[in-house]
Amino acid sequence: MDGAEESRTGTGGDRRGPAEGTPPPDCPAHAATATDSRPAAPAARPADRPATTPGGAPRIPQLRLDELLEELQWRIDAARGTRDRVHSLLEAVLAVGRELDLSQALHRIVEAAADLVDARYAALGVIGADGHSLSQFLTVGLGPQEIAAIGPQPTGRGILGELIRDPRPLRCPTLSEHPASVGFPANHPPMHTFLGVPVRVRGEVFGNLYLTDKRGGLDFDADDEAVISTLAVAAGVAIDNARLYEEAQRQQRWLRASAEITRSLLSGAPRLEVVELIARRAREIAGAELADVSVASADPGERAAELTVEVALGGRPEARLGVTVPVDGTLSGAAYASGSPATSAELEHDERFPAGPPGRFTGLGPAVAVPLGTGEGFGRGVLLLARASGRPPFTAGETGPLLGFAGQAALALELAERRRDAEQLTLLEDRDRIARDLHDLAIQRLFATGMTLQSAGRLIESRSAADRVSRAVADLDETIKIIRSTIFGLRAHSEPDRGLRARATRAVGEAQTTLGFAPRLSMEGLLDTDVPQELAEHVMAVLGEALSNAARHARASRVEVALRAAGGTVTLTVTDDGVGVPADGRRSGLRNLAERAERAGGTFALLAPEAGGTRLVWEAPLGL
Repeated sequence: MDGAEESRTGTGGDRRGPAEGTPPPDCPAHAATATDSRPAAPAARPADRPATTPGGAPRIPQLRLDELLEELQWRIDAARGTRDRVHSLLEAVLAVGRELDLSQALHRIVEAAADLVDARYAALGVIGADGHSLSQFLTVGLGPQEIAAIGPQPTGRGILGELIRDPRPLRCPTLSEHPASVGFPANHPPMHTFLGVPVRVRGEVFGNLYLTDKRGGLDFDADDEAVISTLAVAAGVAIDNARLYEEAQRQQRWLRASAEITRSLLSGAPRLEVVELIARRAREIAGAELADVSVASADPGERAAELTVEVALGGRPEARLGVTVPVDGTLSGAAYASGSPATSAELEHDERFPAGPPGRFTGLGPAVAVPLGTGEGFGRGVLLLARASGRPPFTAGETGPLLGFAGQAALALELAERRRDAEQLTLLEDRDRIARDLHDLAIQRLFATGMTLQSAGRLIESRSAADRVSRAVADLDETIKIIRSTIFGLRAHSEPDRGLRARATRAVGEAQTTLGFAPRLSMEGLLDTDVPQELAEHVMAVLGEALSNAARHARASRVEVALRAAGGTVTLTVTDDGVGVPADGRRSGLRNLAERAERAGGTFALLAPEAGGTRLVWEAPLGL
C-alpha cells in the first residue's frame, strides 16, 4: 500500500502546479513545505520502488529491458541481412544481365542462384524441343569426375520432370519423400532439401532452376523462393538478350560466308573448291563435328535414287567420301526428297535412317540435313551437319539461317554453272571453227601435197631420192590421221559417247570428286581411230577400277594417267604417290584387271616405283 500510495501521490495526489503559486517540485522551498506539513514516510526498499520515473514515465524491469534490447538487435540484424540479400540479388541480376554469350549466361545464372540461397548444389535444366525432356543440364557443386561417375545427364524424370509438367515453384524438405521422386543413380551424392523454380522467356518455359541442400541443414523457406523467383525473371530477360545477340551474330556470320562463296565463284574458283568452302563455313558457324555435301545422281528437277558424297569434312572423311547412299532410309535422302530440313536427335542410333554403310556416323548425335536447291522440284544435293553425341540439338533459330545459306549457296552454284556453260559453249564454237579449218584447209593442202609428191616420185630416177619422197608421203598420211583424231577430240563434247579420248577425259574429270583433287591426264596416238570399240571398253573398265582403287585405298595426293596408242598396242598407265598395295589386301579388283588383259591378249603389271606409291600398267594389242 505504501508503494501504491506513493504512486498515487507521485502521479497526481497533489495537483497544484506552479500556476497556483506552488514552487516546482525540485525547488528547496517545495521540499521544506512537504517535510513540515506531512509526517515522514519510512524509507522504501529497492523492491518497493515506484513503477514510474521522477518524470512520470513507467519503469521497466531490467530483465524485460534486456529482452527488448535483444529483440531490437535481432531486428537490426535481420534488416541488415535483408539489405545484404537485396544487394546480392541486385548484383546477381546485373551480373547475369551483362552476359551476352548464352552458355556463359546460363552458367552465371546457376552460380548466382546457388550463392543467393546458400545451396550446396544447383542446376539449370533446359527443356528440349519436345517440351517433355531436358536437352541441357548445367550444374554447380559437382566436379568433372563426379559428373563422369554419375553417367548420362538427367532427361527429366522424377521430381525434375514434375517441374516440367507443372511449371510452378516447388519446395520440398525431403527429396526422397516427394511422390514424384524416383531416387538417384549410382555414384550420385545424397541430397535432401529441394527448391525448384521455372525460368520463362517471353512467356514460354525455357527451363528450370534446381537447388538442393541448403547449407547448415536448413530448409528452403519462402524468402529463398521469392529470391530465386526474382532471379528467374531476370534470368529470362538475360537469356532472351543472349539469344537475340547470338542470333544476330550468327546471321552476320552466315551473310559473310555467303558473300565469300559468291566472290569465290565469280572469281573463277573450281566448283569442287567452292563446294568444300560451303561445307567448311557451315561446319564452323553451326559448331558441327561433321559436314558432308552429297550430290544427286539425276539432273536438277528430277528425283534421284541415290546421293553421292562429294565433300566430307570432320569425323572419318575417308569412310564417307565417294560413298553412294540411297535416298530412301537416310537423313540426307529425307531432306532431298522433301525439299525441307530433316533433323535427328542421335544420328548414330536413329532407327528411322538405317540405310547406308555402317560406321559412318560413329559418336555423332544431333544432326540436320538441308537441301541444296532452288525453285520447284528436287535440288542439286544436300548439306549434312552433325554434332558430337551429347551436344545440344539444332534449334529452329539455327536451322532457318542454315536453310537460307544453303539456298544462296545453291543459287550461286547454279549461276556459276550457267556462266561455265556459256564459256563452254564459246569454247565449243571455237573448237568447231578450228576443226572446220583443219578439215577444210590443212588436211586438203596436206592431201594435195602428198598427191604431188607421189606423182613426182615416179619421175625421180634416183632410187634413194624416190624412197625419201615415199617416206615423206607416208609421213603426210600419218599427219593427216593425227589431225583427224584431233578433230574428233575437238568435237567430242558434241558427241560425248564417241571416241576413247573423250570418254577417258570424262572419266578422269569425274574422279576428281572422289579423289579430292584433279588427276593429271596425258594422251598420245590415234585413240579414236585405231582402238577398236571392244578394246576401248576394256580400257575404260581398267581406268575406272584404277581410279577407284586410288581414291579408296591409296590415300594419294597425286595421280597421273597416261593413255597411248602406238606401235600396234594401247597402253594405260596409272601412277599414284599413295601407300601402295598392302600384302594382305583384297585382290579381287586386280584379278579382274589381269583377266581383262588376258582376254584382250595383253599384259597387266602392278609395280612399286622407288619414289613410293603404285604404278599400274595395262597393255593390249590393237588387233583385238
